[in-house]
Amino acid sequence: MKPLPLNKRGYFGIGAEGISKSVNLGNLLRSAHAFGASFAFTIGADERALEMRSDTSRAETHLPLYHWPSLEEMRLPKGCSLVGVEILGEAADLPSFPHPLRAAYVLGPERGALTPALVARCQHLVRIPTSFSLNVATAGAIIMYDRLRSLGRFAPRPVTEGAEAGAPAPHIQGAPKRRRPQG
Repeated sequence: MKPLPLNKRGYFGIGAEGISKSVNLGNLLRSAHAFGASFAFTIGADERALEMRSDTSRAETHLPLYHWPSLEEMRLPKGCSLVGVEILGEAADLPSFPHPLRAAYVLGPERGALTPALVARCQHLVRIPTSFSLNVATAGAIIMYDRLRSLGRFAPRPVTEGAEAGAPAPHIQGAPKRRRPQG
């Protein structure tokens, strides 16, 4: 079966701070590969997590994977917004969040939360509106799906049961932009 084109705009990376379970990291990376992430990363990961036994797609052979020992060592591309995913009162609910075109999403550890230093470094905070916290890999997949749904070129979702989705809006090419004054 041929994979569907993602028709994505911009780029994104996804990672986790303090992740300790190799199964969770492997599943997160497999989802990142499937959703078309441009890169993946860890911050202060437990050495055992880096085994990634559950990554059956071998994501590290298809996208850059960065392991930063500390937050101070983390380097993101210029213009890339850091988006913390955490259950916090000041976080935006995911269904209402306008995803940045260039973003790096960071999730917290399995048994904890993003550190205050990382939260302070984030340009945006977003939460998945659930009753309690989710598995790291599951939360990451939900974030990536929502980004694809929001920024991909898909037809609007029908709001009534049984209604059919229309065609996506055609891409319209704008006029050329002049970078130098004519004269």
